[in-house]
Amino acid sequence: MTDQTHRSGFACFVGRPNAGKSTLTNALVGQKIAIASSKPQTTRHAVRGIVTRPDGQLVLIDTPGLHKPRTLLGERLNALVYDTWAEVDVIGVCLPANEKIGPGDKHILGEIAALQNRPKLVALATKIDLVKKDRLLAHMAAIDEVGREMGIEWGGIVPVSATSGEQVDVVADVLLSLLPEGPVYYPDGEITDEPEETLIAELIREAALEGVRDELPHSIAVQIDEMIPRADRPENKPLIDVFASIIVERDSQKGIIIGHRGERLKEIGTAARQQINKLLGTPVHLQIHVKVLKEWQRDPKHLGRLGF
Repeated sequence: MTDQTHRSGFACFVGRPNAGKSTLTNALVGQKIAIASSKPQTTRHAVRGIVTRPDGQLVLIDTPGLHKPRTLLGERLNALVYDTWAEVDVIGVCLPANEKIGPGDKHILGEIAALQNRPKLVALATKIDLVKKDRLLAHMAAIDEVGREMGIEWGGIVPVSATSGEQVDVVADVLLSLLPEGPVYYPDGEITDEPEETLIAELIREAALEGVRDELPHSIAVQIDEMIPRADRPENKPLIDVFASIIVERDSQKGIIIGHRGERLKEIGTAARQQINKLLGTPVHLQIHVKVLKEWQRDPKHLGRLGF
């Protein structure tokens, strides 16, 4: 007889910046809902991705990477991580197979090990497309070893590549198997509960992060000022006007985003528009302005207005 149990619950991925958390979230959901970039602290919101199957429903919360905060924004992002840990059933710890387990990983594992009500834990050896088999086996042995050192009992050690799709279904199986019995929380077909405006702002920020360097990534925020369907369009050819602001902290940063004769801003607009068209399934006309909000990462009022 087959197991008719329906499992449902919440899981999140943790790991150092660029450990593959957002890419894995997108791969499991089957659509892009979380932005991915090689820049640290790319993720700033706890984005929920929904995986619905006949045997269960897995709600994935994509969180920022835990880091040493240097601003009020950094402190609030870390607080968001700890809040998420308190409400999930399972934590997937992303430990990239192409890098040795380092102090940053151990710090995160130590924080999880110290939790009073510790969720179930799964180790995910991410980025397996970048290593040979012997390196992967050594990495999985190291994960097992560090778990024992920290007093952590793994509910599984799963090698996965979100980029190639290898073992993504196995990750879903393992996470679902560790969830409690429960109801369906979201209707079938729903893949996120994030408002469209938030997803669109994130796609613009992702495009703006491409190719910028040093401290600038942290200084970029995006706000959607208005989204309106173009009134004079026939029903079968809709167009949505999206007006957005890229917010930076200094005039020099504004110059970098705009670029020589507006070239950089044009590139950002083109890249973001393609992604937004995909997300909405409707062509958009995107208009972006760049605004300076001095030291917004350190100002509680500005942070509140920007949703942090």
